[in-house]
Amino acid sequence: MTIIPKEERGREEFTVTETESTVTQHHYSRDNLRLLQNSFWHFSKVQQNLSTTDMAAASSLLSEDQFLCSICLDVFTDPVTVPCGHNFCKNCITDHWNINVHCQCPMCKKCFDRRPELYVNTFISEMVAQFRQSSVKESSCSSGQQGAKPGEVLCDVCTDTKVKALKSCLVCLTSYCETHLEPHRRIPGLKRHQLIDPVKNLERRMCKKHDRPLDLFCETDQMCVCRFCTETDHKLHHTVALEEEFERKKAELGKTDTEVQQMIQERRLKIQEVKQSVKLSREGADRETAVSVKVFTALIQSVQKGLAQLTNVIEETHKTREKQAEVFIQELEEEISELMTRSAEVEQLSRTEDHLQFLQSFPSLNPVPPTKDWTKVRVRSSYEGAVRRAVAQLEETLSKEMEKLHAYAEIKRVQQYAVDVTLDPDTANPFLILSDDGKQVSHGNVKQNLPCSSKRFRCYSIFGKQSFSSGRFYYEVQVKGKTSWILGVARGSVDRTGCVVPSPKNGVWDLRLTKEEEFKVGGSSVHLFLESKPQKVGVFVDYEEGLVSFYDVDVPAVIYSFTGCKFTEKLYSYFNPCHNCGGKNSTPLIICPINSDD
Repeated sequence: MTIIPKEERGREEFTVTETESTVTQHHYSRDNLRLLQNSFWHFSKVQQNLSTTDMAAASSLLSEDQFLCSICLDVFTDPVTVPCGHNFCKNCITDHWNINVHCQCPMCKKCFDRRPELYVNTFISEMVAQFRQSSVKESSCSSGQQGAKPGEVLCDVCTDTKVKALKSCLVCLTSYCETHLEPHRRIPGLKRHQLIDPVKNLERRMCKKHDRPLDLFCETDQMCVCRFCTETDHKLHHTVALEEEFERKKAELGKTDTEVQQMIQERRLKIQEVKQSVKLSREGADRETAVSVKVFTALIQSVQKGLAQLTNVIEETHKTREKQAEVFIQELEEEISELMTRSAEVEQLSRTEDHLQFLQSFPSLNPVPPTKDWTKVRVRSSYEGAVRRAVAQLEETLSKEMEKLHAYAEIKRVQQYAVDVTLDPDTANPFLILSDDGKQVSHGNVKQNLPCSSKRFRCYSIFGKQSFSSGRFYYEVQVKGKTSWILGVARGSVDRTGCVVPSPKNGVWDLRLTKEEEFKVGGSSVHLFLESKPQKVGVFVDYEEGLVSFYDVDVPAVIYSFTGCKFTEKLYSYFNPCHNCGGKNSTPLIICPINSDD
């Protein structure tokens, strides 16, 4: 007689077939089968007929030791019976035979000629399930645990009131509450099971093809597999333990998280940068608005002033013409009066019929009084000349104001390239006096005892420490109170051994004031006529564009620009405070901090 399990959903149905062939193949003991049937029938009857309070007594009819695998010392999982009649977990006996060359029973040491086919022993499997259910049901009923809340993982063993699971077993694929977890803490075999925090859908941890736990990871296909998968579809693939892959992936995840956190931090910093830019933009917009309001207010005032002046001129012109017209009218009335008197005399004489009296009176008749030629005399009514002159003057005023506005915008643009320039004492002429912070230089009357150096200028000049060989840079120097000075940029190779005239030809692009009122650039080649004397001069250089520009910062105005320059080496800021002229020019050149908010 043998046991042929039916691979159907019920798993409670089974068939006992008495065929000679099956008896010969499996060597199952008839007495052993009868014992299993009687034990299962007895345990089922006890479970069906006894009350809840008697379940402890019923469960004690069969002890846990009767359901332990002799290999793993744990409660049977998928129990199978080998031909000698001993029972083992299917996975345990399979692994045992995979390790040992001969197929031998671990209990009685009986050897088999060939590896027998293994089928799950339905009787023992059902008895184990019934035993577990009856044991945990007793514990559940007596524990008095409260039911689980919505969303919590439920204990799979509780039958009446489902309580919250404390742990999930990756071996049993079952979630247990505190009461039903007790065997895993007490039985040695169960203690080796892997417990994790409770999770749902434990069936997802089973291989759908082999109904075994997914405890390996196939690196070839990047998927979780069971041990049987490594003998079939993934036989030649590289597999590792799930824990090993977990640790590796977790390390990768940690690295990814670090990168993500860094990216988050970078973006937060970018947000701060953008917010700061918006803040600066707001401040810049307010400044530009204030300047625009100031400039356009000045333009409006100029227009209003021009309109008032034009209206006044027109009114004064009209009054002048009105007085002139009154004079003309008076003269005309006087001439009319004289002419009317002469007309009356002529008319009276013309009425005389006495020839003698007419002829005697005719010579005494006054001639026609001299009169003015009024054909070219007129009072002008047009004011085109006055309007044209006023519009021309207004255009000139507006042009000057627009130039100021453009210059202001230009200065604000180049100020963003401001650099911190400090004077280099190693290049200073011995007569020059430097401030401690390296921001001021003036000419002194006494030559200082300084080390000789090829870097040092023989003329009253000095370089800034910073050099520039690309890009743009800008700095400002206060020249207020000085009667002469020279500013600009120079090549590092400029001749410092003598009094060479600074000029682009000699490697210096400069702006200078001489004799208090004369402004020159490029040495002495170009004279400038400035409306006002600069108090603060800005110097801007665009290395790639070959541009050097000078600005009157306070007006504001563009003083002069060198264009088309060819720079091939390092440039330095260049300063020459010139001779102090007995104290008249002792005021220092001062490198000013750039305040773009002005």
